[in-house]
Amino acid sequence: MNLHIQRGLMALTLSLTMAACGGGNGGTTADGSLHLAVIPKGTTHEFWKSIHAGAIKAQREYEAQGVAVRLTWKGPIREDDREQQIQVVEGFLSQGVNGIVLAPLDASALVRPVQEAKRAGIPTVVIDSALASGDAVSFVATDNEKGGALAADRLGQLLQGKGRVLVLRYQEGSASTEAREKGFLDRLASQYPDIQIVSADQFAGPTRDTAKRASENLLNRFGGQVDGIFTPNESSTAGMLLALQDVGKAGQVRFVGFDSSEAFITAIRNKQLDGVVLQNPFEMGYQGVRTMVAHLKGEAIQPRVDTGVTIVTPDNLDTDASKALLNPPLSQYLP
Repeated sequence: MNLHIQRGLMALTLSLTMAACGGGNGGTTADGSLHLAVIPKGTTHEFWKSIHAGAIKAQREYEAQGVAVRLTWKGPIREDDREQQIQVVEGFLSQGVNGIVLAPLDASALVRPVQEAKRAGIPTVVIDSALASGDAVSFVATDNEKGGALAADRLGQLLQGKGRVLVLRYQEGSASTEAREKGFLDRLASQYPDIQIVSADQFAGPTRDTAKRASENLLNRFGGQVDGIFTPNESSTAGMLLALQDVGKAGQVRFVGFDSSEAFITAIRNKQLDGVVLQNPFEMGYQGVRTMVAHLKGEAIQPRVDTGVTIVTPDNLDTDASKALLNPPLSQYLP
């Protein structure tokens, strides 16, 4: 049978099933609870663990208020496995969840599954990275272009407005990191015209290992010509840091990354990393679940929720605000 016909029949079957069992549009499961699927881009990086913890915080708060919320956390292992994430979404549709909180790893590839969810009466809140569709009921995320601009300002000031910079991009199709890369390049072009971009067309790929290999290739090619480096997410920053350490250039090249980890904090203290732009993934997971439950209860919600962005440098590393972002209370919520 034609694949499009199969999927059309599946969507119709799901719609009928959901109508029969009362799921979606604020309905509850058989035990009276709201069942939410929380689907990250991946499951290995610290960023996603923070989102998971924030989601559980929201769930516990609702339970304390007498609102029964059940969360199921499931996502692809690798952040480039579009087909697996699509299958995860479709699997939850067949289970008849009440709502989906989704971090789409590809802005276009996840459009159809979210459309199918909408047709089945299951609303979606998109978090972290935008979807090329208006079918989600809300978008909860960082202002990613602003984050890229913050990184550009930090690097531009360190280089005193002159020098050669390379950008190691993350992965094609990832709307959040593409916005960071755009914000970085646009700010450099407008505010630091004497800074030259020597490379901005190479991709790190989905893991620390792929990022390290891509970083090694860039450093082999441009290492003697580079004064500054920008990387737009946790795995690309980790891979570049390892590559710089391996070749003895850590601390010799100005380097601004994105997201947090214990290794990044150590690198900042050791003057091997000049700053990291921080999102608030804990708040993202928290607000994603809060927004979905409010929608299912028929309450008014915002179409766009900004969870904030800042930059941490050696100068503000030990402030209370930075510590709160760098050390989210994961142990309180995750096993």
